[in-house]
Amino acid sequence: MTESAKRTRAFYDHTPGAGLLQHEFGHYCLDKWKEQVHIDDKTDLNALFGYEEIALHILWGLGWCEAEFAPPFPWKVLEDRGTHELVQDNAGRSVLYFKGRRNGFMPEYVEHPVKDLRSFHEAVEWRLDPDAPGRFDNLETDMTQAKAAAADGQIICQRMIGGYMYLRSLIGPEQLLYAFYDQPELIHACMEAWLKLSDRVCAEHQKYLSFDEVFLSEDICYKGGSLISPDMMREFLMPYYQQLLANIHRRQKDNRTLHIQVDTDGNAVPVIDIYREIGMDYMSPFEVAAGCDVVAIRRKYPDLLILGGFDKRILAAGKDAIDREIDRIMPFMKEQGGYIPTCDHGVPEEVKFEDYLHFRKRMLEFKD
Repeated sequence: MTESAKRTRAFYDHTPGAGLLQHEFGHYCLDKWKEQVHIDDKTDLNALFGYEEIALHILWGLGWCEAEFAPPFPWKVLEDRGTHELVQDNAGRSVLYFKGRRNGFMPEYVEHPVKDLRSFHEAVEWRLDPDAPGRFDNLETDMTQAKAAAADGQIICQRMIGGYMYLRSLIGPEQLLYAFYDQPELIHACMEAWLKLSDRVCAEHQKYLSFDEVFLSEDICYKGGSLISPDMMREFLMPYYQQLLANIHRRQKDNRTLHIQVDTDGNAVPVIDIYREIGMDYMSPFEVAAGCDVVAIRRKYPDLLILGGFDKRILAAGKDAIDREIDRIMPFMKEQGGYIPTCDHGVPEEVKFEDYLHFRKRMLEFKD
């Protein structure tokens, strides 16, 4: 087993006092740092900031922020609006972009493909067919790589779009909230298709190897807590999760621990107990501005694996503020184990390069 695999498994095993993996959730600051000539396109960020490889091999095929359509909707410009253009994206949404730009800002989602059962059946459901042409074309190559990674001791993680994120991508964030009340049969039809596809892809992968982790990309929370009630989660999401996970457990080739991670922005604390009903033991990224405090969460849930939780605003507040937060969080979390410290989302461009460099040097104190 490689050294990175040993360190990664110490995290998953929740080993108290183990050195903490050095990682970052993401960056929104790199372009500005390049403009300020602190880094350039050739800069090795791993070497500069002391990041290390997490021994994680990801299995795809079940989406991320959008459903895994086969085929996807074709990208096309629907309307020229001068400085903007209305575009159909690969998830079938009508999206308003700056003309000629697709990244670096939050676009406006104008319309989503599913409005009722008819539009779901006609435009979407067939794109979720497990037997759609091309869906498993790369299976043998992907599984050869996955088996090699498993032989090196890497964590095998099946990632997938979670139920709430999936529904939101089909129906739209506001329209979805109405649909739970007005069209419950539509929600269940969508979730049945989600389960059918998710279960089939997992089954194909599990013919070759077992999973160490199932990762649900969910984004079900905002600053005030969950976007839907616990009762709605238990009615519209949990039965499908429970069935999928029961099937995955049954197909495992050994008795290894299957970790369940839920990734959600916002204040995740109110939903922790609900997701623990399906066996969740790992969560990220714990946004501090939304009310998440990883020290308090660790005290309440000592067995929960945690990634994230370092306040992006404090990174922008200077070295003294950074030092105070590191001293508050890091000794306790290292002692407890089961923690990967990162910014609670992408490092914002307001963070000064020299302050982030100071942050990274301090974090390296907890590597061993």
